[in-house]
Amino acid sequence: MDLGSIRGERMLEGIVFSFVSMAFGSFAGFMIARRDAKGQFKHHEAEAKAKANAIVYEAEKILQEAKISIKEKEVELEKKMQKKILGIEKQKTELMLETEAIREKKRELSHMIKNLNRKEQYLDKLEEKKRLQISKSISILENVAGMTNEEVKKSLFNQVEEQCQLEMAQIIRRYEKQARHDAKRRADYIISQAVTRYAGEFAGERLINIVNLPSDDHKGRIIGKDGRNIKSLEHLLGVDIIIDENPGVIIVSNFNLYRRAIATKTIEILVKDGRIHPGRIEEVYEKVQKEFEQKILEEGENIVVELGLLPMSEELMRLIGRMKYRASYGQNALAHTIEVAKLASIMAAEMDGDPKLALRAGLLHDIGKALTQEVGGNHVDLGVEVCKRHNEHPTVINAIYAHHGYRDPDSIESAAVCAADTISASRPGARREVLESFVNRVKDIEDIARENIGVKEAYAINAGREIRVFVDAFKISDEEMSVLSRDIAKEIENRVKYPGEIKVTIIREKREISYAK
Repeated sequence: MDLGSIRGERMLEGIVFSFVSMAFGSFAGFMIARRDAKGQFKHHEAEAKAKANAIVYEAEKILQEAKISIKEKEVELEKKMQKKILGIEKQKTELMLETEAIREKKRELSHMIKNLNRKEQYLDKLEEKKRLQISKSISILENVAGMTNEEVKKSLFNQVEEQCQLEMAQIIRRYEKQARHDAKRRADYIISQAVTRYAGEFAGERLINIVNLPSDDHKGRIIGKDGRNIKSLEHLLGVDIIIDENPGVIIVSNFNLYRRAIATKTIEILVKDGRIHPGRIEEVYEKVQKEFEQKILEEGENIVVELGLLPMSEELMRLIGRMKYRASYGQNALAHTIEVAKLASIMAAEMDGDPKLALRAGLLHDIGKALTQEVGGNHVDLGVEVCKRHNEHPTVINAIYAHHGYRDPDSIESAAVCAADTISASRPGARREVLESFVNRVKDIEDIARENIGVKEAYAINAGREIRVFVDAFKISDEEMSVLSRDIAKEIENRVKYPGEIKVTIIREKREISYAK
């Protein structure tokens, strides 16, 4: 065999070996890949089964919850249905009870009607029997006692009168109650007519006057050297002069309106003139005082002429004019007096009284107030004294006494003045009082109401002119409310001083609360 053949065989053997190696490698790779694919398939299969199991578990859980929820709703609906059934049964029972009560009342009413018919027949028989007995008694008394027919009648009338006293008393009380009701209604009408037809303004007074100065240099002139000017002013005028840091003004202070008005006018003239010294101050003061005296007389005359009350003495007219410079609780005395006079005149006319006399009594009822600041004393006694000195009508004197309760009114005109004075003084805003006294009065009123058994709370309203009392409905009945209101009103009258009147209102409310569960 030659070398070429050997090489050819070896080459062929190499190719065959390579081919076999490749075939074996491919087969081995195929087997390995197949094994890997089979393992991966088992993994996915296990994972899919796990997810399927989880889905089945979740579905079973949701189904179980749905069954529970449905069961709960069924129970709740069953409870509601039971409540409705119970409510219907309750209403049915109540309706049956009400129906039975109505039937019972009908039976009672029928029974009462029958009894009334029987009593009416019985009374008719008694009346007939009474007439027969009276006739028989008259005959017996005439025969036995030897009494005449007239004497017998008188004796029987006395017996009948004694028997009828109770009935007469009941009739009298009924008519008295009706009379009080009619009188109150008539009084309300008269007051409303008077207040409606007279709507005058009221004047409120302050405790100080302010004097404007051209410049602050005038403050130094008013004070003067070593303060001699201001000392002279205060001593002569009888007022307090306050010079503070407010630019261009000084303050004149005094409770006496007349003295304060004269002082204000005097200072204004001195400031305008520019000459301020003790001698000039005294000269201007005397001049202003004379002018004021003349002015108040003219004002008094004008008021008397306007009201048509001439003739009247000069002293009374001067005092009327002077009341312009007098105040009570901040209410101008002259404005109050004119208001009372006009209201009293209207009310007297409505009650068929003398409107002119009521007008005069109303104008003079507070005349003593014009003297109290200078003379001192009680304005009622001073007013009576000055009116008696000038021979005023007895009704005027009585009105002065009566408007403060010193005496009872003895005439329509005097009563009208008392009512008008109360209306003018007590209407809201007419008077002012010290805040502390007002607060204390309101507190006292509330405390008086709270002291009573059964009172839960009490509130004073309408500037202390009304108190509303809330009571416990379980402790105070409807019948006891009127007694409680009278007791509180009486206690307030005895323990508290106040103008006008205080309305006591009792409020009772009963509440029953239930809860549906």
